[in-house]
Amino acid sequence: MKAIVFETYGSAEVLHLQDVPTPKPKNDEVLLKVQTSSINDWDWGLLRGVPFASRAMFGLYKPHLQILGCDVAGTVEAVGSEVTQFEVGDEVFGDLCRCRFGGFAEYTCANASALIKKPSEMSFVQAAAIPHPGVLALQALNYRGALEPGQKILFNGAGGGAGTLAVQIAKSIGAEITVVDKGIKLEMLLHLGADHVIDYQEEDFTQGGKLYDLIIDVAAYRSIFDYKRALAPGGRYAMVGGPSPKIFQLLLLGPLISITSGAKLGLMVHQPNKDLGVLVELFEAGKMSPVIDRTYPLVDTAQAMRYYAEGQAQGKVIISVAE
Repeated sequence: MKAIVFETYGSAEVLHLQDVPTPKPKNDEVLLKVQTSSINDWDWGLLRGVPFASRAMFGLYKPHLQILGCDVAGTVEAVGSEVTQFEVGDEVFGDLCRCRFGGFAEYTCANASALIKKPSEMSFVQAAAIPHPGVLALQALNYRGALEPGQKILFNGAGGGAGTLAVQIAKSIGAEITVVDKGIKLEMLLHLGADHVIDYQEEDFTQGGKLYDLIIDVAAYRSIFDYKRALAPGGRYAMVGGPSPKIFQLLLLGPLISITSGAKLGLMVHQPNKDLGVLVELFEAGKMSPVIDRTYPLVDTAQAMRYYAEGQAQGKVIISVAE
């Protein structure tokens, strides 16, 4: 089979198309004929070996993981002897970040528990854009308490996969939504349902005096004390991603600030595929649909990764494996 592989850490230039053996599923796995995959921060970080701590899992000097792609959608080609929930021909999708990744290939194996059946009205392109960012969005919106109608929510870095889904979900709940991102993405976010938009290059939302019941942060470029200043009494701050120094600051000071102020500040721990069925229900109800920026064929994955790294993408960048 053909796959996009890398044998050393680096930028998109180390990715190349190669013929590799088709994997065989274990007893609790399925063999998936991949139709589509998508690029996530996981993929970009693992390609570069950043943060360095990730190398403890994937290889200190050379990556043991050679095929990226955690979000996949495709057709079941074969099933292991212990798999009962799927049959050959089923259309499925899921997040393979705990299954050795492997989405940037014509075939991949995945534990059956990481997959769910794809609704017929959901395209393979849409399906590949949902699992990882959709679950992040759901978990962030319900971080240390459920989001309620009328609450004020701010999403910092809202123009990517997780943010564009979170805005739609929060809108369906009835929250008042403020989004922060580059100016080129703000019109799209207004169209999705954002009530207020902020260009972070022009305005510091932590200095404006407005308070929020929930701040979801995928950028984390400010001090934890800045975020605390923008929280309403009893408010919640969920860091979804960010640079290592900001993560360490949050882990060190977040619990103390939470105890002394009554606010709840913490690092959200991703739980892959949790409540993926809820996302299917939201999609079927017309309350949420992924935003697709561009689609690239498998052979152009390096080009797709370069575009993703520029930070200009609005929503998701898709890899079409089975053209």
